[in-house]
Amino acid sequence: MTALQVIELFAGTSPDGEPVVERLQVRVNEDDSCQLVRSPAFIKGIASGDTIKVNTEKQEFELVKRSGNLAIRVFCRGDSAAVSDRLTPQLEKLGGELDLESPRLLVYSIHVSCGFATIEKILDSVCDGANSVWYYGNVYDPQDGQTPLNWWQDILKPE
Repeated sequence: MTALQVIELFAGTSPDGEPVVERLQVRVNEDDSCQLVRSPAFIKGIASGDTIKVNTEKQEFELVKRSGNLAIRVFCRGDSAAVSDRLTPQLEKLGGELDLESPRLLVYSIHVSCGFATIEKILDSVCDGANSVWYYGNVYDPQDGQTPLNWWQDILKPE
């Protein structure tokens, strides 16, 4: 098995205009592509298990293959532990994983085959009124944040 490595990718700009990078754990494949071990907190368009090609000089990436996982980010006004205590077991029952937990942020990965309606019902029931809000990290176009990427249509196609 390939050892884990850490890469840095451009995640955006800070309020003062400085570039922000996110460090991600990956498995490097024989062709130098990288498979994400966890979904990122701030980089949009990718999730755990996705394979990317990285341009290390520019800290940019090109998506090679999707894993079928959704990246879900939950931002909390208070301590995220209370939200995690309620949300994590419900998502784990569907095969989801808690990829990152910090005092105000939770990041989950869950396969799209669990169904958007099922996943959103759980997220809404826990986050509604809990001083938290959730977003998909890889469902909408990173450029406008509104246009669905529709990558899941091939995965969810009936055989």
